Amino acid sequence: MNILVLSCGTRNKIIQYFKRELNGAGKVIATDMSPNAPALYEANVHYIVPRMTAPGYLDMIYDICRKEQVTGVLSLIDPELSLLALHEEEFHALGVTVIGSFYDLCERTLDKWQMFCWLKEHGYACAESYIDREAFYGDVRAGKINYPVFVKPIRGSASIAISKVQDQETVDLLFEHADDLMIQEYLKGQEIGADCYIDMISGELISVFTKKKLVMRAGETDKSISFKDTELFALIERFVKEAGFRGQIDIDIFECEGKYYISEVNPRFGGGYPHAYEAGANHMKYIVNNLQGKVNEPQIGEYESGVIMMKYSEIMIRRENENYRL
Repeated sequence: MNILVLSCGTRNKIIQYFKRELNGAGKVIATDMSPNAPALYEANVHYIVPRMTAPGYLDMIYDICRKEQVTGVLSLIDPELSLLALHEEEFHALGVTVIGSFYDLCERTLDKWQMFCWLKEHGYACAESYIDREAFYGDVRAGKINYPVFVKPIRGSASIAISKVQDQETVDLLFEHADDLMIQEYLKGQEIGADCYIDMISGELISVFTKKKLVMRAGETDKSISFKDTELFALIERFVKEAGFRGQIDIDIFECEGKYYISEVNPRFGGGYPHAYEAGANHMKYIVNNLQGKVNEPQIGEYESGVIMMKYSEIMIRRENENYRL
């Protein structure tokens, strides 16, 4: 069994965990567009590839799948999730399973306005959002929403180009200098991350790991503490079942005055997943089982609470004459 991880970047731990789970019974192959992506060099085999939007990109990935006899493929960046899901049949023809959710779901989670509309329609508490500035200003005058608010791209990830805004003048300025922006309510409360695995064969929620985020950095969890709440587990179970997710997903949630608000969903391994793994939520095992045709049994909340994760900097050294490439 060989697993291909695309756009691995700095996610060294993800590569390490897959290698540990395979335990020599298969290879982990990693790709990235940058030869300076450190996670490349954790893998058994690595490839430097073009940007995912470049002509011929998918053909190169298919060639890697053939050459390395890949069993399953996943990506660690949001835009590539839709690309993989869109071409699931082509991967299937090569004997490769796309580890992730269906195309429509990947697109919905990437589009924050679509996600907001779906959450509202299905009765989930979420941050009030607007794409019409005048509707927003009307609600401000009516006292339905107050500053500060977030102004962010409708499509985007990793908290890129998000602004916390205190007044109408700044909202107008941002909208006049960029297209496809939305306004989102600023939720004042405890931010929570949920790492979940939904069985790719049965469609059942298998694992939920929840953590309170203590410190954030560049859109990722930098420090967090694990906890358990059966009410939150029930909300997540209802949500993932109703939405139809598959594989690994990362959910951002806010707890405000005792009520849980679903914020965003990334249908991939989130930046804080190592916390889940180290506390006992081994989602690599579930992926390997599914690739072997085995259905996983639910183990929701089977991890240790009160475990604190603290990220810190590490370095990797390569020499120029090693030429990076394999």
